[in-house]
Amino acid sequence: MAELKVEAPASVDWQKRCLTLETQLFRFRLQASKIRELLADKMQELEQRLLEAEQRAENAETQVGVMEEKVKLSNLKNVDSEGSLHRKYQELLKAIKGKDELISQLEAQLEKQKQMRAEEAKTVQEKAAKIKEWVTLKLAKLEMENQHLKSHNQRLVEQVGSLQDALEASSPPALVSPGSFSGLVYKNVTVPVYTALKGRATQISNMPFMDESSGSDDDCSSQASFRISVPSSESRKTSGLGSPRAIKRGVSMSSLSSEGDYAIPPDACSLDSDYSEPEHKLQRTSSYSTDGLGLGGESLEKSGYLLKMGSQVKTWKRRWFVLRQGQIMYYKSPSDVIRKPQGQVDLNSRCQIVRGEGSQTFQLISEKKTYYLTADSPSLLEEWIRVLQSLLKVQATGPPALLRGGTKPTVKGWLTKVKHGHSKVVWCALVGKIFYYYRSHEDKRPLGCLPVRDAHIEEVDRSCDSDEDYEAGGTRRLLSSHCTLVIHPTEHSPTYLLIGTKHEKDTWLYHLTVAAGGSSAKVGTAYEQLIGKLMDGEGDPDSPLWRHPMLCYSKDGLYASLTTLPSEALQTEALKLFKSCQLFINVPVEAASVDYHVSLAQTALQVCLVHPELQSEIYCQLMKQTSCRPPQKYSLMQCWQLLALCAPLFLPQHHFLWYVKQQLQRHADPRSETGQYATYCQRAVERTLRTGEREARPSRMEVVSILLRNPFHHSLPFSIPVHFTNGTYHVVGFDGSSTVDEFLQRLNQEIGMRKPSHSGFALFTDDPSGRDLEHCLQGSVKICDAISKWEQAMKELHPGKSEGGTRVVKLMYKNRLYFRSQVKGETDRERLLLASQTSREIVAGRFPINKELALEMAALMAQVEYGDLEKPALPGPGGTSPAKAQHLLQQVLDRFHPRRYRHGAPAEQLRHLADMLTTKWATLQGCSPPECIRIYLTVARKWPFFGAKLFAAQPAQLSSKENALVWIAVNEDGVSILDHNTMQVHITYPYSSVTTFGGCRDDFMLVIRSIPDKSSGKSHIEKLIFRMAAPKIAEATFIMASYMNHCTTTVNPPTNPPGACQLWELDGRQFFSSVSCATKGPTLL
Repeated sequence: MAELKVEAPASVDWQKRCLTLETQLFRFRLQASKIRELLADKMQELEQRLLEAEQRAENAETQVGVMEEKVKLSNLKNVDSEGSLHRKYQELLKAIKGKDELISQLEAQLEKQKQMRAEEAKTVQEKAAKIKEWVTLKLAKLEMENQHLKSHNQRLVEQVGSLQDALEASSPPALVSPGSFSGLVYKNVTVPVYTALKGRATQISNMPFMDESSGSDDDCSSQASFRISVPSSESRKTSGLGSPRAIKRGVSMSSLSSEGDYAIPPDACSLDSDYSEPEHKLQRTSSYSTDGLGLGGESLEKSGYLLKMGSQVKTWKRRWFVLRQGQIMYYKSPSDVIRKPQGQVDLNSRCQIVRGEGSQTFQLISEKKTYYLTADSPSLLEEWIRVLQSLLKVQATGPPALLRGGTKPTVKGWLTKVKHGHSKVVWCALVGKIFYYYRSHEDKRPLGCLPVRDAHIEEVDRSCDSDEDYEAGGTRRLLSSHCTLVIHPTEHSPTYLLIGTKHEKDTWLYHLTVAAGGSSAKVGTAYEQLIGKLMDGEGDPDSPLWRHPMLCYSKDGLYASLTTLPSEALQTEALKLFKSCQLFINVPVEAASVDYHVSLAQTALQVCLVHPELQSEIYCQLMKQTSCRPPQKYSLMQCWQLLALCAPLFLPQHHFLWYVKQQLQRHADPRSETGQYATYCQRAVERTLRTGEREARPSRMEVVSILLRNPFHHSLPFSIPVHFTNGTYHVVGFDGSSTVDEFLQRLNQEIGMRKPSHSGFALFTDDPSGRDLEHCLQGSVKICDAISKWEQAMKELHPGKSEGGTRVVKLMYKNRLYFRSQVKGETDRERLLLASQTSREIVAGRFPINKELALEMAALMAQVEYGDLEKPALPGPGGTSPAKAQHLLQQVLDRFHPRRYRHGAPAEQLRHLADMLTTKWATLQGCSPPECIRIYLTVARKWPFFGAKLFAAQPAQLSSKENALVWIAVNEDGVSILDHNTMQVHITYPYSSVTTFGGCRDDFMLVIRSIPDKSSGKSHIEKLIFRMAAPKIAEATFIMASYMNHCTTTVNPPTNPPGACQLWELDGRQFFSSVSCATKGPTLL
């Protein structure tokens, strides 16, 4: 202010000076605002360029240079503004430098990863080359060994042939038994034994009866063989008390007048009204305990009626059994207990109890014999088994009685259960949300169960306890180092589980916590805890846990299993499983070397089938490898393909299944190939949930179809031809969970046939050995399991690659059961296949037919297969050449004419046969195939045993005078014995008279009980023994059981069965002379 006052007197135009300064100030402000706007724009541009630093690094440096020049040219008067801009500028420079350094680091890491990938690829290629070289050398060695074995086998076959020729020359003809090769194929074939219970065939043993099985001294007095009958004890009621038989056996009068030995079947027993002796006043069964020197200071005793199967004649006999002082004895009646027992068994630890297929049968297996017993009711059966179990301290084995409808246990093992101060080592299994405990791992009935839903599960710290406390407490040498879990249900007292190892403790703690409904986010492995957290969040799709590194793809190998496993051995196996999966995923699939991936997949999945604990592990490993995996050319796709192979085989448990479903839902996308695989796996998982899991690993056909095709394009990704008896086939599609019933339902819909219960048709497979044998597939069997088991048997028989890889299973659809009541509903396709199957029986000699009618039947089939016969003409453009016509006639004779009528015939006779066939074929000119099939079946059905299955057998007679073969014919009426040459009926046994049938040592057994005669009151028991090959015995047994269980009412045998040749000696020329193209269709008679 002083300076202004001094300069005031000077001549200065202050107003103008002020305006000038204001103008300059305004100009400077405009410039400053423009500069600020420019700086703001540039800062935004810099920030945007920083986000794209990797792509526009060079442009950013150029812009910074331009900004430096502009900043230098600007004359900013405000020092503070310049300082702030400079600081911002320095910060931007530092940020750019940091980005440049980060980019350089990322480029270095990328280069390092590329080098590592190249080294890994090189290592994998070297390993693959070594494996291929080793496999090639091994195959070469196996090929040489195979050639050597082939030559050796050929020499042995020649020696066997020469020996057989010598034997045939020196001995009468007999039934050929299966050779060593058949024994190799059927090394695991067992012939079951069935009995008739309440009108149904019930399997009582899955093994054939052995000699003296279920026998006793009194049984040996009753013997029977083919065409030999034995009267029952009802015919011996008149025997006196002093008879040698009564004196020898030491029986009372009441026992002599008691029920018969054989005549009463199990379902025809009356407890009160059938007996006039004092024994009917006694209780049917009784059990009591007395003080004595027994197990645990108590001797268990029981008595009551049981049905016992005899040893010689396999029929049921009612006996009074007494269990006393470690022995079980049986008598004819309770009044005979003061006499010598008919038989007794010393019960010890080597005895076994095996439940039968029926609800009232069981086997008592001792050191010497096997006793087949049947109780009057299931409750009495359980009483006897419970008493025998308590006495023997063993468990009844047999068909499992699962309490959860076949659900497999989540975890199982030996534990020490402690409750109310009492401890006991038991076999435990967690099934669903129920904790079961058994006396042993073979027991099928639990000692008790404990519901764990909403129970409190925790680990108890017992580190303060001393080892002396455990030893004093009698906990079976458990030390304080053992782990302890407690299960505390809401309405029950706590139960403590003492576990030996930490791995087992972690497994039980995790699965019990999950079953109880508690949070699994704090138990189990890190992988399982993350899945528990996802479940707690109800699978929120926006949860960051889905991208957690533990749940996502990692190029590094696993160092520990993803799931909780009960042992170190399983954890080691889990790591090996991950390496196998890595090899499958990382080695590209090529069509020429697809067997490498087939072997890897089959080996890995077989391990999971053998160790069910690893099934959830492999699902978790595959889910980890597919989640957030960078897309590559083949690795991601092959990972999904391996998952597609797992889904039809088995499923993970509990929350793992929930996690798999969530991941499949997240990846499902019809626009990408991996998304389509995820959709396919979704369908496979749902199908497995409905139809159940598989039994065998995937076959080569299944693996190749998944690897080389696109299975997601079809709802039925696999297909296989089904062959028919007329030489045609039909290709049927199926998936990994299709059962035989579903397969046949689709086949019948496509070819126009009824369901098998009406048509009697069944699906068969050929034999892997190449022999002329067929195996019927049950309806509940999975098609893929049948193919896989056939393939495994093929590899065992032919370990070489050339033999094992060329043949595939052959499925055949043919008639197995024939019901006359279903003839009216037959379709055209059924009639065609029945006629073709009958034609094969005629050619093979299993159908009675004379020479004249055989030609007419062959002409009918020729008309069906080839149509009208073209007459041979002179050589020229039109007509059929004589050589071609002669070849066609020879082909028809080979296919449709019986071989026995052409075997050894001279050439002149064969030419005459061809001329007669030409004549008969020509008379069918213009006849349609359906009409020919109708005529053919009309003629064939005149034989009473049409549709029956015939088995060649040799009766095991006591005398060798009639050493001839017979036919055993099995149909819906019963079992008939036919003459082998004439096929005339010797005798027919209806199913109502069949008591027991099946294997007996190496033969076929048939026990027949005749109806008692009204006049004499006698009934007869026949035990028929036939020599047959083991596969034929099993086939005949199963067919008889199917017929008996299919028929709801008993079919009475025909009063006068016609002879086989009465109809077939008719002159067939009368029929063919009436054939005319204008008529609707001829009839035979």
